[in-house]
Amino acid sequence: MSFSARALRQILQAELPAEAKGLLVALSGGADSCALLAALASLGDAELGMSVRAVHVDHGLQPAAHAFREVCARLCHDLGVELTLVTMTVDCPSGVSIEAAAREARYRALASAMRPGECLLTAHHRDDQAETFLLQALRGAGVKGLAAMPGCRPWGPGWHLRPLLGVTHADLVAFAAGQGIVSAQDPMNTDPRFDRAYLRSELWPRIDARWPGAAQALARTAAHAAEAQALLDAIADADLCNLRDGEALSVPRLRGLGPARRSNALRRWLHARAVLLPPTARLQEALRQALAADDDHLPAVVWDRYALRRYRDRLFVTAAEPPRLRPRHLHIGPGQEPGNTLELGAGLGALELHTQLGALDRSRLPATLLVAPRSGGETLRPAGKAATQTVQHLCQALGVLPWMRDALPFIYAGPELIGIGDLWLDARWCVAADEQGIAFRWLRAPNIV
Repeated sequence: MSFSARALRQILQAELPAEAKGLLVALSGGADSCALLAALASLGDAELGMSVRAVHVDHGLQPAAHAFREVCARLCHDLGVELTLVTMTVDCPSGVSIEAAAREARYRALASAMRPGECLLTAHHRDDQAETFLLQALRGAGVKGLAAMPGCRPWGPGWHLRPLLGVTHADLVAFAAGQGIVSAQDPMNTDPRFDRAYLRSELWPRIDARWPGAAQALARTAAHAAEAQALLDAIADADLCNLRDGEALSVPRLRGLGPARRSNALRRWLHARAVLLPPTARLQEALRQALAADDDHLPAVVWDRYALRRYRDRLFVTAAEPPRLRPRHLHIGPGQEPGNTLELGAGLGALELHTQLGALDRSRLPATLLVAPRSGGETLRPAGKAATQTVQHLCQALGVLPWMRDALPFIYAGPELIGIGDLWLDARWCVAADEQGIAFRWLRAPNIV
């Protein structure tokens, strides 16, 4: 199709979320994004029914970065469009390509630049979609990967829309030239060291010569894969309704599914939690261990920053390194009235003082209590119980997750353990059942059972 402002208006009418309150164009300075912004500007805020802004992300990866900023600034000035410039650095962990690291960093920056209800527009076109399909296929991707880039998805505080997936790069370049737009060429786009540039410069001309219209055909195949993925997601959602057990999945019910539906449901569950999916082999190993391990084992499969762990026939996704409380002090002397709180650290919430019948006898407590993690072998006589018990037994009886036991706030008066969070108080330190004492609320507590 040829590209024009009118054609873009029709695309937006069909694909723009009805709740969108504004448009933010990711402006690289290349011909594609410049053409997109120029077409939007020619329609105007009144016809679009919302304002248009632009954002340019400077990765600082190449000497040409200044030229890109200049192109973006000049175009936005000429079009009368507000421009936000974001400067950032790219950290490239071992084993991650600079392409992938830059892409992830760029999207984080774009999401942070969005306003609530805004729709981020990127200028990915039909040729990009075909290239993405081929690259995913060469990496051995599944249906979700072969679906390539979605047209629209929730993103940041709004949505991410790719309105040009049906438009060719040649049409966008022609539109930009017709508007007298001066754009910049990214050297990385022609550097064959990078996979996409190699595909574009070395392979694509041969593919297109042999199979004219290959870009359209591959983009269509990606659309078929997207439809198939939607069906797989629907099946997974139906299965998850039966599999969910609180924050976890039921292992016996997982065993009741066939291997394909089991993996499909697990991928969907992890994706919904914004967890980076493990490689297929790692996912299969996690399922094998979760389903086959003996009841007294605690299997855990770790990848990246995450882990799948099984406990008592429930499968959990957790951080690879579970949180551990660091010692700190809680002051309860004069002036430290109920309602005061002690922050326990990132992800661990806070302890809040409050009054409660039958709770700790304040007159017997020192002005400062120690809050620390377990060290092992602790005992406590729970209020209302006749016998002293090990904390390990109490945790097992309550079903406290083993990997979260180092996060429990053990509260000490001198060397004596007098309570654990808002779970247990030691009866030997408590007042009579009809008297007021002090206790603790564990605010914003992590999931421990």
